[in-house]
Amino acid sequence: MSLRPLSLEDLLPPDHRARFVWAFAERLDLSALYGAIKAVEGHPGHPPADPRILLALWLYATVEGVGSARELDRLCREHVCFEWLCGGVGMNHTTLAEFRVAHGAVLERLLTDSFAAMLKTGHASLVRVAQDGMRVRAAAGAASFRRRASLARCRAEAAAEVARLRAELEADPGALSRRQAAARQRAAADRERRVEAALAVAEQLAAKRQGDPCPQSEDPPGPGDAPAGEATGKPPSEPRVSTTDAEARVMKMPDGGFRPAFNLGFASDPRSTMIAAVTLDNTGSDKGQLRPMSEWLAATYGQRPGEHLVDGGFAKLADIEALAAAGVAVFAPVPKPRDAARDPHAPRDGDGPGVAAWRRRMGSEAAKAVYKERAATAECVNAQCRNRGLLRFLVRGLEKAKAVGLWHALAHNMICTGRLLAT
Repeated sequence: MSLRPLSLEDLLPPDHRARFVWAFAERLDLSALYGAIKAVEGHPGHPPADPRILLALWLYATVEGVGSARELDRLCREHVCFEWLCGGVGMNHTTLAEFRVAHGAVLERLLTDSFAAMLKTGHASLVRVAQDGMRVRAAAGAASFRRRASLARCRAEAAAEVARLRAELEADPGALSRRQAAARQRAAADRERRVEAALAVAEQLAAKRQGDPCPQSEDPPGPGDAPAGEATGKPPSEPRVSTTDAEARVMKMPDGGFRPAFNLGFASDPRSTMIAAVTLDNTGSDKGQLRPMSEWLAATYGQRPGEHLVDGGFAKLADIEALAAAGVAVFAPVPKPRDAARDPHAPRDGDGPGVAAWRRRMGSEAAKAVYKERAATAECVNAQCRNRGLLRFLVRGLEKAKAVGLWHALAHNMICTGRLLAT
């Protein structure tokens, strides 16, 4: 046996990516996170972990494809790079998990600041943006979706289980250890809360479906079901909601299958490939998201992109007309007409001036050359997020899932910033 001095500073190479991540985190304005800390010098309370360390850990973990708080906790104890970022500060998975999803507004501001900074230096541009959405699997199983009658039974069973555990503990407090009893009660109460939330969402969806003459089913079509949009004369099926994640919806995935998912969207700059904005919803469709994104970019950055590149799923005529009135040229493929003899790029009766201009524009070779940048930008951003492990959300709910999407967007912009400033 030999006793050797150990220095984390010497173990990490000078050009290691972890050093770049820490340098990026040092330049961020985290005053909102520091202002929320109550245990400060001169006041009682346990010293909290530095938010800058937690931010750097999750940024580096996101780049390395680590999406689990427990896995990150293990790496902070066993991996030199993560140990170096911790700097001797102890971490636990609960602190890491809570920090990851608790500061969505701060992450969105940091993402906006990272893109605005590159706008100011001239490395990024808002002259043209490419918008696209990607379906990400939700933390819910297909078997967890139930209709209202089944949800009501689950609620009664969950309430009965909570009452049984309480009665068992009161009858014989020594039957289980205090920790085991508390864990069982928390699990039963959590199950009851999730079933209550699912039942409330099911009531809302049922009320919305009754008032909609042409509802869109939240369930995947089964054997014998009519294709979407085809009239059958039968009343619409009752909506189903997941008892695991009430905000998840069954969506058609890229492979043609139907699974619980969220729709994560990015607006990217083709010049720098940086992400300017992130959206997340559970509609399962991109139609209607074109105009809100353009208005959000205009309100946030003070300028509206002059050219907006989207795929055919975003092509809503009302949005194209509204953006044309605001001076935005939309580049989206024109759907093929049913009549093969009709020119798809010729204006139709009832088209507004913006839609007519869009049809004519997409028939030109110049527009086709511009539209090629959409796949080179938006699809590349989606692919990089997939490569970094964004295949399935490990958290539940729209708010937490969007926070995870913002982590990936901020990590992506961090990598782009290093590449652009190095050239």
